[in-house]
Amino acid sequence: MAIDRNLEQDFIRVTEQAAIAAARTMGLGDRKKSDRVAVEAMRHELDGLPIAGRIVIGEGERDEAPMLYIGEKVGMAGKPAGKGREFDKVDIAVDPLEGTNLCATGAPNAIAVLAASDEGGLLHAPDLYMEKLVVGPSSKHLVDLDAPVRENLRAIARALGRQVDELTVVVLDR
Repeated sequence: MAIDRNLEQDFIRVTEQAAIAAARTMGLGDRKKSDRVAVEAMRHELDGLPIAGRIVIGEGERDEAPMLYIGEKVGMAGKPAGKGREFDKVDIAVDPLEGTNLCATGAPNAIAVLAASDEGGLLHAPDLYMEKLVVGPSSKHLVDLDAPVRENLRAIARALGRQVDELTVVVLDR
């Protein structure tokens, strides 16, 4: 099963609601509240989706923050309204509020993050910080975390039939 366009839009709404909830606390200086409301909004939205979801990468174990924890089941499959129905199994990686301190202090660039795949499609990683490189499906076997940025950009551009200067790159400085 490939995640369909309707579910993609649902996941956009999930991150949007987490971001909106956190934005209401922006600049109040209460990082725990900012994180908590983002988590609660994300969990609420995820639980309304027609999926049998499982959090495979969550946030919070390390810093004792509010969290969607690793192994948590989300979606309608675990709810009374979902009994007896078949749902797609989805693995989910989340950070409802990446940049908790940024939000609490009123600084820019905090974001809500969600990645989803078919069951088994995401690395189940322990709670640790790591370097990450995210690309689309056409480039997933062409990049290397240890390669120079220039080489990875050239490989991605070739895979997409574009020039390097036509690529859009996002770097999170955390």
